[in-house]
Amino acid sequence: MEPRSCGFLLLLLHILRAVIALEEKIIFSKLGDNATLSCIYQERELQLKNLRVYWQIADDQEECSVVHALISGQDNESEQCVHFKNRTQLFWDKLENGDFSLLLVNVSQSDERTYKCVVLQKTEYTRVIHQAEVVLSLAASYSQPILSGPIRNSDSTGEEVTFSCRSGNGYPEPNVYWINKTDNSHLLPSELTITPHTDGTYSVFSTLKVKATSNMQIECSIENKILQENLSANYTQQKQSNGSSPESHKNLEKNGRGAQAAGIISIVILMGLLAVLTCWLWRRRSSKLASYTDVPPNEDKGGLDSPV
Repeated sequence: MEPRSCGFLLLLLHILRAVIALEEKIIFSKLGDNATLSCIYQERELQLKNLRVYWQIADDQEECSVVHALISGQDNESEQCVHFKNRTQLFWDKLENGDFSLLLVNVSQSDERTYKCVVLQKTEYTRVIHQAEVVLSLAASYSQPILSGPIRNSDSTGEEVTFSCRSGNGYPEPNVYWINKTDNSHLLPSELTITPHTDGTYSVFSTLKVKATSNMQIECSIENKILQENLSANYTQQKQSNGSSPESHKNLEKNGRGAQAAGIISIVILMGLLAVLTCWLWRRRSSKLASYTDVPPNEDKGGLDSPV
């Protein structure tokens, strides 16, 4: 009975060792970027001719699960899924050091899966020396939200007003928060619409209806949990003072027009004064020239004709 018990114990230890060797990591990537699926074996100075490296989709329900295959130091594309053709690459300068990570180019929404890396070594017999699982989660940043609020031309305190907030080009679906910044309380949206697009991204549109207060401070926040991004837009409008009534606006408008008319009249008067001054200076100069020309010639030469 002892040999059987020892054999069972060794088998159990072998199974536990295999389970422990299976690592799992989560990789985050943005849509359209390149993602590196990590698979690193700590042993060094491996001979590629004795290795087989398989990258595959962990879901056994897939009709085609081969993402990338390396056999005896050469890429093997014979069983590679069409979806991954010309989109995968191993890091050749790192393979012999135990780095079997895979570069996945131009990731799309359909690449959001769990991938499995299996490394086999053939010596006397073929055995699994390393396994790893990588969960690829995709994300895309949302655009800066645009917040639109009511335009209050009069005191509308107590009346129902509507705010709207929109953002787009993000992934996955966002969380949308409306916040009253005067007390940091959360408000329930009146409408929330999330629209998917053909490229896998989403756009979001939300509205909020609240009663107007004398000092409204509203914030719309778009949260992307995967990227840990939180983009917000704010609306602030002070209550209009008593002097800001429609009548005061009319009075200000009239005063402005009166000031404008007074300015024009002042300019006209100034131009008239300049014209009069110019005319007076011109006439004075003309009179002096005339007095010079009217002097008799004999008077100018009287000193020269007198006897010596």
